[in-house]
Amino acid sequence: MKILTPFILLVLLIAACASPEKLLQQGNYDAIIEKSVKNLIKNPNNEEDAAMLDKAYKLANERDLERIKYLKTEGNPDTWDEMLSLYGNLKNRQASVKRVLPLNLNGQRIQYNFVDYDAEIVAAKRKAADYFNAHGRKLMENRTKESYRQAYYELVKARNYSGDSYPDLNQLINEAKYQGMSRALISVVNRTIINLPQEFSDGLVAVNATQLNNEWVEYYTRKSDENIRYDYYIDIVLQAISVSPDLVKDKDIIEKKTIENGFEYVLDARGNVMKDTAGNDIKVKKYKEIQCTVIESQQLKECNITGEVEFLATNPQALLKKQPIAAATRFEHISARAVGDLNALSPEKRKLVDLEPIPFPNDIQMIIDCTQALKNSIHEAINYNRSIIR
Repeated sequence: MKILTPFILLVLLIAACASPEKLLQQGNYDAIIEKSVKNLIKNPNNEEDAAMLDKAYKLANERDLERIKYLKTEGNPDTWDEMLSLYGNLKNRQASVKRVLPLNLNGQRIQYNFVDYDAEIVAAKRKAADYFNAHGRKLMENRTKESYRQAYYELVKARNYSGDSYPDLNQLINEAKYQGMSRALISVVNRTIINLPQEFSDGLVAVNATQLNNEWVEYYTRKSDENIRYDYYIDIVLQAISVSPDLVKDKDIIEKKTIENGFEYVLDARGNVMKDTAGNDIKVKKYKEIQCTVIESQQLKECNITGEVEFLATNPQALLKKQPIAAATRFEHISARAVGDLNALSPEKRKLVDLEPIPFPNDIQMIIDCTQALKNSIHEAINYNRSIIR
């Protein structure tokens, strides 16, 4: 199995945009090797790429082998994971270089003697698994969140390296995950004088917990299991709710219009009807002004809710932060009635006159209508302070 360490992945990304000379100065030998191999596949006779590959290959192997020798001499059990990565580097490097051998350099054909690192990889993997299994179990004895989390990572490594070689390993991994998880309960605390309906409270905590959850934190919106111990409480504290009285504002608007009102004959000085050249009576249009008074009625009602989100830890008990929240909703309806000639009205006002007043929503409905705006404010507060819950 090909093992790509984070180091190799990084240098391969760098290789695409850095010169071989600069990479060599930086010690990014694997980046040079990857770049040179690609070029030599296209042009096997490029001696410049062959020279860079030869130099980088030897330097990279020398560096890794010296590090392995030092780690073995040091003899610390926690270094087997690093040795496994180093042996993986050596094996992968050989496989990469094999694709372009032999190298044509200075009139010579260069071939390398390859080493079988499989036995060393298997041994290092077994030793690393032993270490992570033993150390992960020891970490769990500390019984702290951080120890359980570190134990989880190490026990997972032990499983990856060994399979099912250790007894109860999967059970321990699950326990480490469970014990290392922080749990936060989101709930509503009503400190107002209004008895709120349950649907309102349920609506406020109906946040998408899966969007808030991360690897080590779970959010809950109801106590579904009495055995769950919560590490944090996120209390949505409602402090004040104000609902305005039903308000109606009237205003009068007078609209006027000049319209045709028949015609009249044009008379001459003697009082006779004048004729045009065709002998027809001459007539002119008559106009009159009409008007209509529109009485607009604006119905208004507002609801304002203020409070704060309190973030509390349980072990030890502490108030971590308070974040203000607020929301408002507004009911508004405009209707009108007309006194006078409706023909004097503009199309807009004529439509308005067709509207009737509607019943005001009651106070509870106004509060419920405020749910979405308040919910958005709550979600922003929780999301902004997610780093507190860890």
